[in-house]
Amino acid sequence: CADCDLVRYCSDKCQQDHRPGHEVMCRKRAAELRDELLFRQPESSYLGDCPICCLPVSLDPNKYVKYSCCSKLVCNGCTAANISRQFDERSPNVCPFCQQLYAKSDEEMERRNKKRCEANDPFALREAGRKHFFDGGYKRAFEYLAKAADLGDVAAHFFLSLMYRGGLGVEKDEKMELYYAEEAAIGGDPIARCSLGCKEGENGRYYRAVKHFIIAAKLGHDDSVQKLKEMYKSGYVSKEDFAVALRAHQAALDATKSPQRETAEKWEKEWK
Repeated sequence: CADCDLVRYCSDKCQQDHRPGHEVMCRKRAAELRDELLFRQPESSYLGDCPICCLPVSLDPNKYVKYSCCSKLVCNGCTAANISRQFDERSPNVCPFCQQLYAKSDEEMERRNKKRCEANDPFALREAGRKHFFDGGYKRAFEYLAKAADLGDVAAHFFLSLMYRGGLGVEKDEKMELYYAEEAAIGGDPIARCSLGCKEGENGRYYRAVKHFIIAAKLGHDDSVQKLKEMYKSGYVSKEDFAVALRAHQAALDATKSPQRETAEKWEKEWK
């Protein structure tokens, strides 16, 4: 059986004949396997590492730059170092990763994005879907995001979850909302994970909510730490589990720090 992997059938007819007696056990085991996958701690967030310094990218969107030319997320430290080098060498402005010249106009940027979408780049497809989503073009957004999700883009899954939740471009569907949120969480999206924890808490399944918040906190998600604090005060989290989550959260934050990134942050404050 492909769903539970508990039994073997000799033919399709054999499976069809024995399916009624196996169905209850199958559903139970399939749910257990799904939970094993869902509550497995990801090695890192879906953002991954900066392709230049190879340090984890911060969850704070203000601390990295999205480059549409190569579909890379580059940390502010490497971006600032690239700008400094270009200034010293009086060289043209190029992407710090692929060294392609920056687009000179919005039209050129749009052409580049379109080209990458045509090449089935999941990052470009997601960003195109994201743009349509925030512009209110939900049907077009769904097309781009669904394709990006099929190609493995984690963030696209969470956007699809939001669309099914609100009935944006699609009919409201709680099962599809949950499915896509879980896929995003499995892929390392701490916001999707925190969202699942909140939903479990609303349904009174506090044990599952705590597990979600702990996993997200260990990825460096600040909001999940706050949720854990609230649940700790209410007695739903043990002191030991809370302490482990706090230490792992701090370790995740420390892993995103470097002298280059601290310099970039200092420059940003001075420019403001």
